[in-house]
Amino acid sequence: MKNTRKVDTKVLFKSPVLEKLSRTHISFPISFFIIYSIGLLLYSITYTNLGVGVTIASFFLGVLAFTLVEYLSHRYVFHINGSSEKRKKFQYTIHGVHHEYPKDKTRLALPPLLSISISTALLFILRMVIGDYTFVFLPGFLMGYSGYLFVHYIVHAYQPPKNFFKTLWIYHGIHHYKSPNKAFGVSSPLW
Repeated sequence: MKNTRKVDTKVLFKSPVLEKLSRTHISFPISFFIIYSIGLLLYSITYTNLGVGVTIASFFLGVLAFTLVEYLSHRYVFHINGSSEKRKKFQYTIHGVHHEYPKDKTRLALPPLLSISISTALLFILRMVIGDYTFVFLPGFLMGYSGYLFVHYIVHAYQPPKNFFKTLWIYHGIHHYKSPNKAFGVSSPLW
C-alpha cells in the first residue's frame, strides 16, 4: 500500500546537495553549541584572569544579548519587506518557508555550515572588540541560541505543554497563526 500522507515540507533548492545542507536535525546545533560553549568557558578558566563574578555576569550578558539579537534579526531580517522579487525570494528562503511549513522539523534551525560559520566569525570579531571577555560572553550568547532552538523546536513539534513553556508556545503561535508582524521573540517575549 502506497503512503499517501502529505509531507509537511518544501524543496527549496534544485541541487540535492544544497537542499541537504539547508536542513538539520535539531539535536546537532544544540549539542554543538553546548559543547562549543563549554570549550570556550574552559579556555577562559585555564588561560584568562577573569574573575568568577565577571565570568558569571558576562555569561548572562551574552544570554541577554542573544535575546535582543534574536528579536532584531527575526523582525528586521527574517521579516524583511519584500519590495522587490529578489527581496521576496531572499525572505522566503531564509524564513518564509518556515511560516508556510511550520511543522518541518528539519528547518527550525540555521543550517549547520551557516551557524558554525557565523559563530566562528563572532569569535574572531568579539575577540578583536572585547578581548578575553569573548570566552565568557560568547558562550552565554551561544547558550541563549541553544535555548532558543530548544524552545522553538518544542513549540513547533509538540502540542502545548502544561508547564511554563505553554506561555512561549502561545506567544509564538500568535506570531505564526494570528499576527505575523507581532511577537518576534521566541525564547523570550522581553523585547
